[in-house]
Amino acid sequence: MMPTNPSPTDRISNRIVSLRGQKVLLDATLAALYGVRTKALNQAVRRNRTRFPADFMFRLTAREETILRSQSVTSSPRRQGGRRSLPYAFTEQGVAMLSSVLRSPRAIAVNIEIMRAFVRVRVALGAHAELAAKVDALEQKYDAQFGSVFRAIRQLIAPARTPQRQIGFRRHD
Repeated sequence: MMPTNPSPTDRISNRIVSLRGQKVLLDATLAALYGVRTKALNQAVRRNRTRFPADFMFRLTAREETILRSQSVTSSPRRQGGRRSLPYAFTEQGVAMLSSVLRSPRAIAVNIEIMRAFVRVRVALGAHAELAAKVDALEQKYDAQFGSVFRAIRQLIAPARTPQRQIGFRRHD
């Protein structure tokens, strides 16, 4: 059986990250999708700053950037020739607002796929919450003899947590 290529919406969904309790896309990811340089995207945003309030777009802290870089392969730190500034994160509303700033046919097509990806992520999260609620209802309905079954089900539906491995030297005091 031949592997299928993921749809554009799937590829975008995989790039949506969770920061500060929100689902966002980073400026470099958006720039790559739109086919422009990150610097050009950020300049367009700066020229239209009033269109991007804090709930549409925010700048990552140095700590958030470090955590994201450790979780995936991204550019080098600033001191090693990577980005010179901290990245911006765009919420779903911020991405929608980008369509009024970037007006190329590609930007329009990409924006449509990005909106679909955000909807897909929201639906997936909603389905997970619905399943968890049903397990809670069943657990309350049946007595404690099924407690171990419900714990096993909860472990199966819980989001996978990948342990963060410490890299580097540790100083023992």
